Amino acid sequence: MTESVQVNNQTFTMHCSGALFWEEKSTLIVSDIHFGKISHFRKHGAAVPQKAIQKNFMLLEAIVAQFKPKSIYFLGDLFHSSMNTEWNLFEDWVAKTTAKLVLVAGNHDIISPLKYEALNIEVIQEIVTQGFLFTHHPEERKGLFNFAGHIHPAIRLKGSGRQILKLACFYKSDHQMILPAFGEFTGTFSLQPTKEHEVFVITKDEIFKIDIASSVI
Repeated sequence: MTESVQVNNQTFTMHCSGALFWEEKSTLIVSDIHFGKISHFRKHGAAVPQKAIQKNFMLLEAIVAQFKPKSIYFLGDLFHSSMNTEWNLFEDWVAKTTAKLVLVAGNHDIISPLKYEALNIEVIQEIVTQGFLFTHHPEERKGLFNFAGHIHPAIRLKGSGRQILKLACFYKSDHQMILPAFGEFTGTFSLQPTKEHEVFVITKDEIFKIDIASSVI
């Protein structure tokens, strides 16, 4: 269910949910939840089950209970668009959470920062600390290792026959890690890794590093 990597002598534990836990700082890092997207699509006639709305909150609660973080970094696109009924569920979740909450604003985060500040959630453009750069869009900045989201990374794997499987993944290079989207109903974008990348694919219950040369198409 988890896999750990060392970056700058710090331990980061990847979870099959798409969350990442920074062990030394007791910080949970989550990207692209897109709260409100399901309600937005339902409002416009999409046949998405109502119960799907609760899945994001239930999963987030489970991850927080497992890691018990002191801080949570949301790497953008916390909400999909303007406020809807899911904001009330988010307020309820925040009220039960003791961790310090920080939102690194993404392109979908159009809700007023004042709404977040009222919930004691800090809204900023980036975080730079201990040689790490936390952003929404992937960036390259000399001397810093970048953690980002936005892309919703996935890769296409080939099976023993002609099977093709597309799985979300953590996508890592020597200077960057792109996190998978945490939320349900978010979609993915296939990437083509090179030998310079490490790819950790996620399923419902597992996370595992794949052999790029023999598995990716």
